[in-house]
Amino acid sequence: MTTNSPDMPANVPESIGLLLHDTARAFRYRFDARARGLGVTRQQWRALFHISRNEGLNQAELADRLEVERITLCRMVDRLAEAGLVERRADPRDRRVWRLHLLPAAHAIVDRLEALGKEVEGEVLATLTKDERNQLVDSLERLREALREKDGRPGDARKQVA
Repeated sequence: MTTNSPDMPANVPESIGLLLHDTARAFRYRFDARARGLGVTRQQWRALFHISRNEGLNQAELADRLEVERITLCRMVDRLAEAGLVERRADPRDRRVWRLHLLPAAHAIVDRLEALGKEVEGEVLATLTKDERNQLVDSLERLREALREKDGRPGDARKQVA
């Protein structure tokens, strides 16, 4: 849709949010199609990815990052533990808290997921020039930071994974 408001340039779609959402969904679909053979669901690979970047985070922190209910995450971690991918370790300071750590089999899956992500990203971004890619990344980072600031969420979002 290209209906524009008076203060928006004619070449900018009115719903940038929808465009970003649709683009992200297309990325996920393409990635999921390739990741299916690894034997983990989208939520499971997202969990593995977050744990790999933040070894030792607790279940509540992971639930927040994945934006799922804690009971949902608990069941997911149960399945990952049964599959020999994740282990829970007691927190040395609070025995009510479980810290999550990847087991060796999960590291191989995370490595493959990262390679798949780079492949998909490379294929898609090949349609842009190097300058366009750099500009896209810069623009998206600025938009993300502006949204985080407006939501009152401090910190560098680049350190977190979606």
